[in-house]
Amino acid sequence: MSAATTVNYNAEGLVPAIAQDASTGEVLMLAWMNREALQATLDTRRATYFSRSRNQLWVKGETSGHTQHVVSVALDCDADTVLLTVEQTGPACHTGEPTCFTGREIG
Repeated sequence: MSAATTVNYNAEGLVPAIAQDASTGEVLMLAWMNREALQATLDTRRATYFSRSRNQLWVKGETSGHTQHVVSVALDCDADTVLLTVEQTGPACHTGEPTCFTGREIG
């Protein structure tokens, strides 16, 4: 049995995945994974996600060069969220910001 089979996926077969910077602990982004994306991430140590809008896998940085080398993968206590600890190259956010959580405080 692979680690990807122990995850509690939602009804759409997806699980949220949080990417966290390995050196700073900063939360970089949240994306979605299906079983195939998680297994590819575990096999290659390259962060691989599932695009809900395009209905396909994507490897972080494959086109931008802003890659995520996966240092570790963990599940939360309910096994319904994945935490990737990564070495980020370049900005994590598609907007060019270092993190997707920059400047958008709501409270």
